[in-house]
Amino acid sequence: MPTRQSLDDAQLVQRAKLGDLDAFEELATRHERRIYTLARRITQNEHDAQDITQQTFLSALEHLGDFRQEASFATWLDRIATHAALKILRKRKGLDTVSLDQATDPEPETGEIPHPEYIADWRSGPDELLQRTEVRQLLEEALRELDEKHRLVFLLRDVEGLSIRETAELLGLSETNVKVRLLRARLQLRERLTRAFGDPARRLEPHRHHHD
Repeated sequence: MPTRQSLDDAQLVQRAKLGDLDAFEELATRHERRIYTLARRITQNEHDAQDITQQTFLSALEHLGDFRQEASFATWLDRIATHAALKILRKRKGLDTVSLDQATDPEPETGEIPHPEYIADWRSGPDELLQRTEVRQLLEEALRELDEKHRLVFLLRDVEGLSIRETAELLGLSETNVKVRLLRARLQLRERLTRAFGDPARRLEPHRHHHD
């Protein structure tokens, strides 16, 4: 008879739906650290992240019967945790909880993306670098420096692996807005970290405008 540790998430979910709380506990054990990390990155607050992690699994247990398994259990948890984290951010700012998109990205007339001040080719993308232990701390610091709206999109799309559509639905944005913010986040991270990870031989100095 297979042990719970040898079962995949889908099998554990099926058992948990039948009332096997040990199966759900195994799911929580597998995903707790990842959900905490996601919540910590979104809220930038350890206490809030702990609360969100607890809320996420309590909510998942309560609504497990509604989980249709159209997406993975991990993705479903991400959505629950993200909603909880966004609720805290909006409450912290005293904003209406309807949408995060009340302040749209600038340059609506041209739709242009600001050019980074310092560019160099990378051997890996920022999402790939995030998986490397030796550079994770520097990337975490760079993520904290991103504007909240850009950090959220980058975390959900590039780190958590949600689709553009899923990210848009979670954040209450259009898919186009998600793509713009994602590009901005990637450019800002690339600029911030290029001195550490870029190839100096391929450095491009920023273009400077000369006034007559």
